[in-house]
Amino acid sequence: MQLQYRVAIEESFARHMETVRKAVAGVPLSIAVDVRFDTPETEPFKHLHHSLDMWHKAKKLAVTMADITKKSACRQLLPWIRPIINHFWWSCSTCRGSVDTLLKWWMAILHHINNKHIWPGGRCRHPEGVTEIENKKWLERDSEAFKQLRLTMDPHNSAQDVHRCDLCETAIVHSYCDVCHVNLCKPCIGDHISDGYDKHKIVPFQERRSTLIYPKCGKHPHKVCELQCKDCNNISICSFCTASEQHRGHIFVHISTVYKAQKETIEKDTEELVNTLSPTYEEIARDLENQLANLDGGYEKLTSAMSKQGEQWHREIDIVINKTKTEINEIKVKHRDILQKHLNEIKQIQSLIKQTLRAINEIEKSTEVFSTIAYSSKIRKFSKIPPKIQVSLPTFIPKPLDREKLYSLFGQITPLSTATEENVLSLHQPKTSVRELLDEPELVATIQTGYEHLRSVTCLNDGSIWTSGESNDIKCFNSKGSLLQTVKEKTGNFPNDIAVDSDGDLLYTNGATGTVYKVKNRQTEELIRLQGWKPGYLCVTSTGDLLVTMCSDDYTQSKVVRYSGSTEKQTIQFDDEGKPLYSGNYYSKYITENRNHDVCVADYMACAVVVVYQDGKLRWRYTGHPSVTKNKPFEPWGITTDSQSHILTADSDNHCIHTLDQNGQFLRYIDNFDLKDPTGLCVDNNDNLFVCEFYKGNVKKIKYLK
Repeated sequence: MQLQYRVAIEESFARHMETVRKAVAGVPLSIAVDVRFDTPETEPFKHLHHSLDMWHKAKKLAVTMADITKKSACRQLLPWIRPIINHFWWSCSTCRGSVDTLLKWWMAILHHINNKHIWPGGRCRHPEGVTEIENKKWLERDSEAFKQLRLTMDPHNSAQDVHRCDLCETAIVHSYCDVCHVNLCKPCIGDHISDGYDKHKIVPFQERRSTLIYPKCGKHPHKVCELQCKDCNNISICSFCTASEQHRGHIFVHISTVYKAQKETIEKDTEELVNTLSPTYEEIARDLENQLANLDGGYEKLTSAMSKQGEQWHREIDIVINKTKTEINEIKVKHRDILQKHLNEIKQIQSLIKQTLRAINEIEKSTEVFSTIAYSSKIRKFSKIPPKIQVSLPTFIPKPLDREKLYSLFGQITPLSTATEENVLSLHQPKTSVRELLDEPELVATIQTGYEHLRSVTCLNDGSIWTSGESNDIKCFNSKGSLLQTVKEKTGNFPNDIAVDSDGDLLYTNGATGTVYKVKNRQTEELIRLQGWKPGYLCVTSTGDLLVTMCSDDYTQSKVVRYSGSTEKQTIQFDDEGKPLYSGNYYSKYITENRNHDVCVADYMACAVVVVYQDGKLRWRYTGHPSVTKNKPFEPWGITTDSQSHILTADSDNHCIHTLDQNGQFLRYIDNFDLKDPTGLCVDNNDNLFVCEFYKGNVKKIKYLK
């Protein structure tokens, strides 16, 4: 006989247990108890097996589902929570100890809530024709609510793992040695720490793996390296090293900060690999497999059409038919080889992604600092998606019957045509939920930069920002407004604009020298030098390309040029009628890329926002919104986009920000909290808007989405 027993009142425990023993006297008994306290009365029962109970399982399940319903796409699950919990209790109470039966009945509710009451291998036990009442609705199988529920109910995800002591291997774990990585019950803690080793660190089991393992200092063996020297190529040093002559006046950062940043990078890489890259390659592989699967059918149709033509020509054209069939088979082999080769390449990359995921999982579980810091992201490598292969089937073109020109008139097979279609993938374009505009935008913070004339701002992934103005200083501030770093413009001029590339390196333009510069490891290097053109404003695209606005040396022409590194890839200058897309002058033309890869330019002198497709064709122009309060001409300055594909542009003279949708439709103004002379704009990863105030020299951080 097995008894599961749960006690919540301390003073009644011993009395209740003795009552139980008397009641079942003479019956072999094993008892699983859930004890919430430690007293002398409970000590005699410590040898009993402690088990997690169904009550807590049901409670945790309810909390998990309640959390899921906080997502707008999953709210229809809310009225189902109580029926699902009731079904869980019913499954537990009627399975008669069979795990297989429990799982079968438990998972059956997924059919019921999908309005499927009979399915292969089972059926609901309620009367036929039942319909849900009140405010519950059947969940569609492809809905987000159903997917999240199925994931939550998966036994592999929701099973309660009972961790046991690694020493005695029987008792439930209570603590954890964060140095030796050993599970410990209470009685075994003393045995573990009495082995003569003095570095043990015992923590509650819930806080396991929270202690970082720092490397020992090579110069001071009794110390550990908890710092990195930024001026010495990020070498690890101890606190004693900081006082040495070698590191005098250097900048130090705590290794835990680097460790946490790398852990975040690893988490993001894992999410990117699992949610974006792997599915993308799987989709490509499926497409190629479908092409291969349909290959025979397509060629059978081709052969059939040719055979019908051959039947009309009788025996004298049999030789021609056979020869043409041979041609088709040869083309078919080439076709198959092309698809198979591309499929093999894709599967090879998929294999590399899986290897990378396994390596990342190991690092995520590890607390070793060096292995974490040494991690190198492969996201950019995997994001260079191979071109999509589209191999069109040949066509058979019959000709009129002419015996004298039998072979030439029989028909011809079009050559194999292979077209490639670029697969464009954005690292910064994860699937995002819909976020609505706030009724009233909120001012989050104001950062005083010290510029007399502030022009540009650009965001980094860590929450800090780079700023530039009419000064040769380019300044970096953290989220609290503290100055982190200052870069001097190489020639002493002020930069036209600034941006940050996918590696986090600073880019800026200098119209006077016709150059785009890159600042890497505090060293400024020339990235692009123009001849006959002056660079103006720039942005980095989701694929890592660089978009630069520029005007001719005689100030009569303007264009946008796309670069990959320092190599020119594309020029955007004229519309389909050959007319200039942008005004021909050196006035500001801030630029950004939208999530749909549209290129958006705020053309100050044209009094318009000009948006073109990725291929450079004009999509639309926005020339302002009629307003009683905004009575000055619309002359846009800065421009940026957010996760919702909104376009935000600065209207400096009217002291406001115009918010547009991706189709150029006006949505609202942002003009509260005394916004003055807005110029440069940027949006961070959390959709916070940063606005430069030209004359005040302030950057205002604004929350405008719910």
